[in-house]
Amino acid sequence: MTIQIQFLGAAGEVTGSCHLLQVENHRLLLECGLIQGGRKDEARNREPFPFNPKDIDAVVLSHAHIDHSGRLPLLVKAGFRGPIYTHRACRDLCRVMLKDAGFLSEKDAEWENKKRARKGLKPIEPLFTVEDVKFAMRRFKGLPYAKKQRILPGVSLRLSDAGHILGSSIVELWLTDGGETRKLVFSGDLGRSGMPILEDPTPVRQADLVIMESTYGDRLHRSWEDTRREIHEVLTLATRSKGNILIPAFAVGRTQEILYLFAKYYKEWELDRWHVFIDSPMAIEATRVFARHSDLFDAETAELWRQHNKNTLLPNLHISRTANQSMAINRIHSGAIIIAGSGMCTGGRIKHHLKHNIWRKECRLVITGFQTRGTLGRALVDGARHIRLWGETVRVAAAVHTIGGLSAHADQAALKNWYSNFEGRPPVILVHGEERAIAGLSDCLRQQLSAPVHAARPGEILDPGAAGKNKFGG
Repeated sequence: MTIQIQFLGAAGEVTGSCHLLQVENHRLLLECGLIQGGRKDEARNREPFPFNPKDIDAVVLSHAHIDHSGRLPLLVKAGFRGPIYTHRACRDLCRVMLKDAGFLSEKDAEWENKKRARKGLKPIEPLFTVEDVKFAMRRFKGLPYAKKQRILPGVSLRLSDAGHILGSSIVELWLTDGGETRKLVFSGDLGRSGMPILEDPTPVRQADLVIMESTYGDRLHRSWEDTRREIHEVLTLATRSKGNILIPAFAVGRTQEILYLFAKYYKEWELDRWHVFIDSPMAIEATRVFARHSDLFDAETAELWRQHNKNTLLPNLHISRTANQSMAINRIHSGAIIIAGSGMCTGGRIKHHLKHNIWRKECRLVITGFQTRGTLGRALVDGARHIRLWGETVRVAAAVHTIGGLSAHADQAALKNWYSNFEGRPPVILVHGEERAIAGLSDCLRQQLSAPVHAARPGEILDPGAAGKNKFGG
């Protein structure tokens, strides 16, 4: 049986997901994500692909987050002409997210080229453009959950709800060669049971090999009840100090969860004292996509949505679309909750709000998601007392709160529980995690479930066709 898997991204790190699967003469790419972090990390996005994009027959995309989808426009630009299979809600979110990424790439290149011109240096090209995104979107094929279908000779696909963000999928692949069929399951990014808006991750019973994320493989999240109390406490403290609250939030998933929680606990958290701003054009568009796919909501969210469908979820919600509307927020010194991107503070409007608020001790910064090494958000979580914004050093005087219980990623216990559904303990390859997280989850799975575990290494090629206890060499 001729099958090989090569781990080309998110191996020993969190971002840049990309895994190349070869079945006989066919090549399938799982994910094609942007590398995020510091300047050196992001510079890797401009490097050529370690394969010929023209030789890739199809792509399967688990969800819309940029660290999984963000290099697809580059892939198409470099000659890929096959289909990109994903859930239809993911396709709609990618149209929003990739367009925004293309716009930012153009603006970043424009800004950089002004500086280069003054130094007599040659201009650079954007990583990709909005026009590149338009071409890439033509390759997308939107699928429903739970329907198995043939996508290549010898390759069948089924998507199941991963509960991470809208349209996120667990990928099940049946690979047939020489009359023998084996099943590979790729977790994508797994969500958490009992979280707002989405259904819980789908349990899968059978696999010959599992490729699983490990973002929070070394830790446990706070309980939902503790998280709810923590948010309430932050709001109470902020009310007393009479400053603003900044919430850097991912435009897809986290922003909608925060709005849902604010609507659900509006009276209990006395949110009528505040003005709530969504200051992110991408988050606004993503929220519209959520509304179009409300059939994917869990029962509680569907009921809340039904009650408010004709009105806004929050009576004090302000939508900030234009740059002028965003700048006007900075004239507010107290009583504003500002939800803006980017979620790791690496760009977007949140940086402007940091410039106007982070040095004020009466203000508060609420971190609600994972912060990759090398990002401004990670520096703030790690206790930086000064940060750099557009060449200026700014003192950090605002209180920084990390609300870990809002994470859209499964923690160690949830990852273990999801894997425990598999019959026969198939071999599991860990990706999408920093070294400490991978080591923690490896130990957990080995000690508590006697699972055969391997941590993927960058560029490593695995031959699942080798004979063994679990067919994939376990």
